[in-house]
Amino acid sequence: MNLRAALGRIEPNRDILFDLMRVYLGIGLFVKGIQFIGDREFLLTVLQQSSALEFKFRPVSTFLAHYIPLAHLGGGALLAAGLMTRISTFFQLPILLGAVSLAYTEEGLLTHNQNFEFTALVLFLLVLIFLHGGGRLSVDHYLRTH
Repeated sequence: MNLRAALGRIEPNRDILFDLMRVYLGIGLFVKGIQFIGDREFLLTVLQQSSALEFKFRPVSTFLAHYIPLAHLGGGALLAAGLMTRISTFFQLPILLGAVSLAYTEEGLLTHNQNFEFTALVLFLLVLIFLHGGGRLSVDHYLRTH
């Protein structure tokens, strides 16, 4: 099979590639939510050490320590299913924007753990999914067509 034939098969099904990316990202965010629930102290430490906004004010960091895991759990599950895709993506965007701009700015680029680069990639993919919507393989599409 040559490249032209392969591209000819992919082009009409490009939205399915977005759907697969949405499902993968949703599962990843769901797992990250479980990880944050299992290690809430780590999340609180990251929030309190963020010097950009100074989350030393305990109620704010406590609220965020509850909001972030729940948003990742619920939003990740909804994103994977394709149910309320744009809304669930919308609730993820502030978390990732905060992580990119506040939590990982001290680390910077090209570190060994690459937290900044990975978080920026997830943020970029969420923006793409927010713009694209649920796609053919989503509950949103099923509800629209039936």
